[in-house]
Amino acid sequence: MGRNIRKRRSSMATKAVAASAALALGGGGLIWANFYASAHESGNSGQNTTKAAAAAGQVATISCPDVGQKLTNVPEKAKQGVATELANLDKQITEAYARLASTRQAQANDAGFVQNAIVGPLKEKRAATIDRIRIDIQRVGGQFNTQLSQLAACTTQAANANTNAGQGTGGNNQQNGGQQNNGGQQNNNGGQQNNNGGQQNNGGQQQAGANGQGGNGPTAADFVDITKVQQNATIGVGANGFAANGNSGSRGTFTTKCGTNGNDNHNTDNVIVAPGVSNGAHHLHDYVGNQSNDAFASDQELAAAQTSCQNQGDKSSYFWPVLRTQDGTQDFDQNADGGGKEGNVGKILQPAQAQLKFVGNKRSQVVAMPTALRIITGDAKAFVNGNANANVNWSCTGFENKVQLHDKYPICPQGSQVVRTTFFQSCWDGQNIDSANHRTHVSFVQANGTCANGFKAIPQLQVRLVYNVARPSIQNGVVKNAYAVDSFPENLHKPITDHNDFINFFSKNTMNQMVNCINTGKKCQ
Repeated sequence: MGRNIRKRRSSMATKAVAASAALALGGGGLIWANFYASAHESGNSGQNTTKAAAAAGQVATISCPDVGQKLTNVPEKAKQGVATELANLDKQITEAYARLASTRQAQANDAGFVQNAIVGPLKEKRAATIDRIRIDIQRVGGQFNTQLSQLAACTTQAANANTNAGQGTGGNNQQNGGQQNNGGQQNNNGGQQNNNGGQQNNGGQQQAGANGQGGNGPTAADFVDITKVQQNATIGVGANGFAANGNSGSRGTFTTKCGTNGNDNHNTDNVIVAPGVSNGAHHLHDYVGNQSNDAFASDQELAAAQTSCQNQGDKSSYFWPVLRTQDGTQDFDQNADGGGKEGNVGKILQPAQAQLKFVGNKRSQVVAMPTALRIITGDAKAFVNGNANANVNWSCTGFENKVQLHDKYPICPQGSQVVRTTFFQSCWDGQNIDSANHRTHVSFVQANGTCANGFKAIPQLQVRLVYNVARPSIQNGVVKNAYAVDSFPENLHKPITDHNDFINFFSKNTMNQMVNCINTGKKCQ
């Protein structure tokens, strides 16, 4: 315990020394080596620089399958061992990245170097680690999916290879307030985003070192002037967030006020996906509500913790990746794991508003959430993994009922604020507070607002974060004064990687009050 970081940000901001180390979560990921810097390094002869640049053009990335997302059944007694081995897979990818980034000259001299010295040994290490996961599961009587053993091999990609994972529709699972809240509208917004302003994602062309950035994104192609985007929102959004459900079902709301993390409660852990592993998230989180959430917190400790919520019956943990402005300044974690060491640079922005609202179901009443229920929505690795689990909405105040972006950061007009809005899954299997891949115990509603497969409707959490952000500008294909969410470095700070996490620690009395308010059509807080 005690790993939560509550350090005040320095008022004497200095120029950042950009870092571009790359890590990955869950034993999978895409590693981006910052070869683009080689042409500017001192001490290299022209010939060596040319060779290094040639190597960069040949191999700049290593793509590894995500083992963690493929797990479907991990027995309780094997969970900690499996989590440890997934962390070992992360470490192996980190070591492979370091070797890839530090051997540019060797790669220029030997076309087989990457395969023989990096990718081949990495496969052997991953195979051994995956086998230890098998042993952990089978030792306690669990069933191991033998197809996981086929995920050991990684592949290489060229620097100019286009990665399509960041160019999709913004995910198939997004409720966007529409499926559940306004007539069961399907998610059809995201497909318009790739053509915003005629810009296209460049699949990893790093904006290395510009304006104090970490060399791993974002790029100009990740931004769009929201005033130039065709209206695409199928949901109505106002100053207080998305409206609750229509004129049937459970129409009430319950709002909890937990602050904007003014006490700087941060860490780079994620107790849901990487319990017992320091820096398991590899990026910095804002925490509101529960004040004891870190990688080592037990449910008992979380239940007994202090809370930043006004309603002391809410000790739930709400956490999301921080938003930073990349204007050349640095924050307290510039030289820390999960911060500057991993490409997350710039000044951390505290939300101007953090609205946490629970709403009901369009077709039925809701039931109480179980204590310690864990929900992850969105995918921090969506740029690498694809959009199946992506769930993100970006907009600006004054535009929320007109434009919702999924794979672009909005450039807001003067006087308008940046808005991140997230809608959580609101169907529960009725039995489990978590699942092996941390997703299958909950689901989104169907198009008609009902829960499938016998799942039960629970209150839907809606998180709306509002920020005062200096307006970025794009000059000569380079974005200045960029802002971005913290990310795994290999995901290049793409907006599609935004995500949100929740652990329920409402008291039973307060949870019952919430359910009653929602089911009887009241507006409570």
